[in-house]
Amino acid sequence: MYLHLGQSVVIPHRDILGIFDLDNASWAFKTRELLERAEEEGRTIWLTEDLPRSFILADSRWGEPVVYISPLSSATLAHRAERGGLE
Repeated sequence: MYLHLGQSVVIPHRDILGIFDLDNASWAFKTRELLERAEEEGRTIWLTEDLPRSFILADSRWGEPVVYISPLSSATLAHRAERGGLE
């Protein structure tokens, strides 16, 4: 099964490590550090040019996890994941 993250990007459910609300999660120092490090290392994939609402931490078969920055809310993504996403 796959989860649609926005902008025609889908990833396998098994690769999802977490779905996070950007407003709430970015208050924590460790979260900001993770996001900054991923950006510096080129492991961030932006799916929006507008205000992002969530980020998805996903396993990568090439090493470090990838961070997807999505225009969709974490609630919307979680709901899609619970429904099974795309098969």
